[in-house]
Amino acid sequence: MSNQQLDIKFPKGGVFFIVLAVIAIIFISKSTVTIGSGERGVLYKWFGGVETEESPLNEGFNIVAPWNKVFKYNVRQQELLERKMSVLSSNGLEIQLDASVLYQPKEDQVALLHKTRGENYLQSVIIPAIRSATRSVVGRYTPEQLYSTKRDAIQNEIFIETKKIVEPQYIQLNAVLVRDVTLPPTIKDAIERKLKQEQESLEYEFRLVTAKKEAEKVRIEAQGKADANKILSASLTDKILQDKGIEATIKLAESQNSKVIVIGSGKGGLPIILGKQ
Repeated sequence: MSNQQLDIKFPKGGVFFIVLAVIAIIFISKSTVTIGSGERGVLYKWFGGVETEESPLNEGFNIVAPWNKVFKYNVRQQELLERKMSVLSSNGLEIQLDASVLYQPKEDQVALLHKTRGENYLQSVIIPAIRSATRSVVGRYTPEQLYSTKRDAIQNEIFIETKKIVEPQYIQLNAVLVRDVTLPPTIKDAIERKLKQEQESLEYEFRLVTAKKEAEKVRIEAQGKADANKILSASLTDKILQDKGIEATIKLAESQNSKVIVIGSGKGGLPIILGKQ
């Protein structure tokens, strides 16, 4: 069989239309960008740089010029966990501290964040800020305060110090949580022994105060009874006793029970009542 040459002939002007279609497809693909949920887009213009005058691109489908570029930023709350930060207490002892930082870029200022700090703002802003603030705050307290009584105050102060640094740099700081404070073993043991002794002392003082209050209560009750008996004894004269005895005699005489009444034979001239009882 003889070789046959296949000649493919395009319609007149066909190549031009194919090239034009390919260019159009590339143009369209480069002119659209989708911003995901919880993101904002920063527009970088080929002529003019970062667009800071207009609002960042919102979630969803966006059309941009193909020669421009879009940088996507997560604007949801994010967490940075800083482990084993080495800091010095007020008396020069080395302490290790774990802390969580909750942060997010400010949505309406994300373009300024991109222009001034860039996508690496976590390493260039937040991490140095939390470390600096932690060193500054912990240096004001003793190991004992860090370990027990001042934990909440220290956490709040670190948050305030860190916020002063990051907020002007277009980052919103939501919280700083101190998760763990690690002291040298000898210092930790000494603090725990001291805290135990203080607790035992407080318990002993509480028992003493309770016993003293109970004794005072008994004394007051006894004094009250003594005063009542004294008043009662002073008020019971012979005349009153005789009147009370006469009243009782009359009531007994009026009852249906059989009895014998001897008039004037009792103490103080009171009658004696004899009966079956």
